[in-house]
Amino acid sequence: MNNRKTKSGVVLSNKMDKTVTVRVSRRIKHPRYGKVITRWKKYYAHTDKQLEVGQEVTIEETRPLSKLKHWRVVK
Repeated sequence: MNNRKTKSGVVLSNKMDKTVTVRVSRRIKHPRYGKVITRWKKYYAHTDKQLEVGQEVTIEETRPLSKLKHWRVVK
């Protein structure tokens, strides 16, 4: 059974070798005012394929591959 976390996001940068930067957005409700806010975070993900900026991808948690890279592109 696979207990690894997965997230889906958009490719922001593909300038590194075998690494892409993925922006993962999530929508939360403000605790006091109730307005829906979009929060986002950047993740570095490992990939062997050539991905385009703006492409929708799914990333999965993996062992540490470098100082900042702990995710890999699944789809």
